[in-house]
Amino acid sequence: MASGFSYTGGRSRCFAYWQEFSKCYAETDAPSQCRMQADDYLECLHHTKEIARAKAVKAEFIKQAEHHAKEGRKVADVLADGVIVGVGLIQRDQGGEGKHK
Repeated sequence: MASGFSYTGGRSRCFAYWQEFSKCYAETDAPSQCRMQADDYLECLHHTKEIARAKAVKAEFIKQAEHHAKEGRKVADVLADGVIVGVGLIQRDQGGEGKHK
């Protein structure tokens, strides 16, 4: 909203960025000098960089979740084969036979 008014009547969220851009644009002879202010204003309006970063974070999260799921499937395959997997809570005899009295 370049007009400076939001839906509730106050200033819009990007009005400060618009003011910086318009001030720079009015004071310079070359509009290319205001590229940073224009980028800030457009980012505030459209959130393109924020969305791209969120997509990258989500993709990495999915990648790690798939990796952990694959590791989990390996453990599940071992359990499905009937091999007993110990977690180290119960100490077993090394000789193979327990002590009987």
